[in-house]
Amino acid sequence: MNAPRAKSGEAKPGWRFGLSQQIVVGLIVGIIGGYIVNVSYSDAAARDAVLAWPNLIKDIFLHLIRMMVAPLVFASLVQGIAGHEDIKKVGRIAVKSLVYFEVLSGLALGVGLLLVNLIKPGAGMTITGDVSKLSTIEQAHPHNVVETILHVFPTSVIQAMAEGDVLQIAAFSVVFAIAVSLAGDAGKPVLDFCGSLREVMFKFAGVIMTAAPFGVAGAIMATVGDQGVAVLLGLGKLVLTLYLALVIFIVFIFGAVIWIAKIPLMSFVRATREPFTLAFATANSEAALPDAFAKMERLGVPRGIVGFVLPMGYSFNLDGTALYLAMASVFIAQAAETTTHMPMSIGTQIGMMLTLMLTSKGVAAVPRVSMVVLIATLTSFKLPLEGAAMILGVDAFMDMARTSVNVLGNCLASVVIARWEGEFDDKKAQAEFGGRAG
Repeated sequence: MNAPRAKSGEAKPGWRFGLSQQIVVGLIVGIIGGYIVNVSYSDAAARDAVLAWPNLIKDIFLHLIRMMVAPLVFASLVQGIAGHEDIKKVGRIAVKSLVYFEVLSGLALGVGLLLVNLIKPGAGMTITGDVSKLSTIEQAHPHNVVETILHVFPTSVIQAMAEGDVLQIAAFSVVFAIAVSLAGDAGKPVLDFCGSLREVMFKFAGVIMTAAPFGVAGAIMATVGDQGVAVLLGLGKLVLTLYLALVIFIVFIFGAVIWIAKIPLMSFVRATREPFTLAFATANSEAALPDAFAKMERLGVPRGIVGFVLPMGYSFNLDGTALYLAMASVFIAQAAETTTHMPMSIGTQIGMMLTLMLTSKGVAAVPRVSMVVLIATLTSFKLPLEGAAMILGVDAFMDMARTSVNVLGNCLASVVIARWEGEFDDKKAQAEFGGRAG
């Protein structure tokens, strides 16, 4: 049966200028605007005064996003978990998620280690950099295993929500959802409220997302305007190696997971392109979280799994960050070798990767999470902190790449766990986004 023709004057669906296209336009406008500001103002004070406005736009957008994360995560988890009678399912999903997260994090570290040793972006470089730039970053520290476990459980849910600690909010919500379920009829009004709150927050997200192109333009304009594009030339090999490694990881590792789990590829691509683009442009995972919630549900992942896996992944499934840490730490070791003439052995590198698998898990709530872990790793393996200061100048450009891969990896994890549980809805994926199963 032929599809009905669009009436005269109606926009054809294929030509709809959607949010993804608007975000790309915002990205391009921001890059051009940032470049113009950077070359037009040699005086740092004057440049900062001009960039205060795009920074303001970026910050307003991110504040609007962050203010909705806590109620959205809380409502989604409570409604998703308490709405099912099988509480044991929560523990099963948690175990499966942790196993999947560790496997993917290990593969990310392996890809990063392989590429950095093959391309050797740090070979022949001399380490320079102002270590004073790291003073505020060093005040934070990555959690050890005991601290990581303790950090999951908040002493105050109000404080956790105020600080936007997604993992603590998720932990409280899971226990609260179990209590709601055990309360029986007395818990039904709470469950109904959470269901209504969740739907309202999705509408809230829709309103906020109309401003995404402006937030993206402000974020990228502020970055390019401050750093310029010339900063990429000195450390361009590291930046390009990271991007190459992330592309390889997406194509071969994520691709293999999609093939093994029989996930509809084109449906998944269409569902994740907006969260991915938004995370890349803002270098902020939280900015993409509400959209990722909505898109994964539309793709056919049950809301209980989406609400559990995505927040959990924000602390335990940082594939892009893990890959970056592997490359950055070995890059600094390669650059240090120019003066020390002491190459780092493969055994030592593997030991460093095992350390990173632990230290990178408990720092999701720490600003500049990757730099915090990198500094701790350099200190542990007696590598110069000047190396971290040196790459700090291009960290913003690398942060965009690793953050977007983190978001993509968490979206994929929710689909994999849904498939593992036998609850992924292929028909819904086909109806919402088209495409056939892998």
